[in-house]
Amino acid sequence: MPRLSVWIVRTALAHLGVGVTLGAAILAAKGLPGWRVEPPAGGAAWPWWLLGAHVEVVLVGWLVQFALGVAYWILPRRRIGGRPARGREAWAAAAFGLINVGVLAVVAGGLAADPHAVAMGRVLEALAVAAFAVHAWPRVRPAGSNRAAPAGGRGDAAAAA
Repeated sequence: MPRLSVWIVRTALAHLGVGVTLGAAILAAKGLPGWRVEPPAGGAAWPWWLLGAHVEVVLVGWLVQFALGVAYWILPRRRIGGRPARGREAWAAAAFGLINVGVLAVVAGGLAADPHAVAMGRVLEALAVAAFAVHAWPRVRPAGSNRAAPAGGRGDAAAAA
């Protein structure tokens, strides 16, 4: 597994651990009498304000990031200069950074009730997906083609004939 995939998958697993912990705290509040503390000014009870952070960390931090890490590892490599290469690796690395900063911004903005931070986090997450798409697009091609399609747009097998 390439080093960047290792970092992405391990970070996704860390998000899973945080998400499960937040979810456990929310569930504990339902069953343990001393855990549910009513907040002042009519807000959500203390563990329930963690729900948005729990959803964000599990869905984007864990699930989406895990999918990106596995896709980086498993998508076909291209032959560049006779060597297999994973394409535009800088774009994949940028996606890794952007998605994690985005998750942190959404979680922090949600906990602080700052809609601007949440919006900025969502923009960063969208940019992460776009950056990964720029990286992965050339690697998604029909089976049996190791090189880019010739100018005519036909695959390698047709070009070799």
